[in-house]
Amino acid sequence: MNIPTRVLSINGSYRDDGITDQALAAVTRALTESGVDVETVKLREEDIRFCMNCRSCTQQPGEQPGLCVLEDSMRGIIDKIEQADAYILAAPTNFGSVTAIFKRFMERLITYGFWPWGANSPVFRKAQSITKKALLVTSCAAPGILGRLTYSTGKQLKMTAKLIGARPVGTLYTGLIAGEPNVRLPARTMQKAESLARRLY
Repeated sequence: MNIPTRVLSINGSYRDDGITDQALAAVTRALTESGVDVETVKLREEDIRFCMNCRSCTQQPGEQPGLCVLEDSMRGIIDKIEQADAYILAAPTNFGSVTAIFKRFMERLITYGFWPWGANSPVFRKAQSITKKALLVTSCAAPGILGRLTYSTGKQLKMTAKLIGARPVGTLYTGLIAGEPNVRLPARTMQKAESLARRLY
């Protein structure tokens, strides 16, 4: 069993103590009890500007992410991504997709693409070295199985994992979470969250 030393959790929820925060807390608790250092980045608290699509970062060759011209929180987040051994990527479903703040974060991950002028499409820098693992966490108002089949949230979280060089090893998908204003994570889902943490080992 290969227990990761450092796990980076990327939280794309808008709300404090919502379902996403609760699910991440359950996964984090299970990991820390095994001696894993978990750092959480709450995107709602970060200064992440919109990608300008200038493609300056994509012109820089090599496996390491290119340097963005924007000087904001993403530089530090990219450093954390590079230093982590595994990831938890989380975003609830809003209008059938990840939240806008997670999408903005995703767009800035173009720095993981090598796309010189004249090429039709980028080459993902980490495509040949997907050695890390990632857990995906999401939720929706619809029943969970319907959310999986209908919404693009899961696909976008998987794409994010691939960009940063990680392989998804489990997904926590919680449905029917919009029936009341302050919904709590069901006990069964909490147990599943804790058991999923072991898949990062």
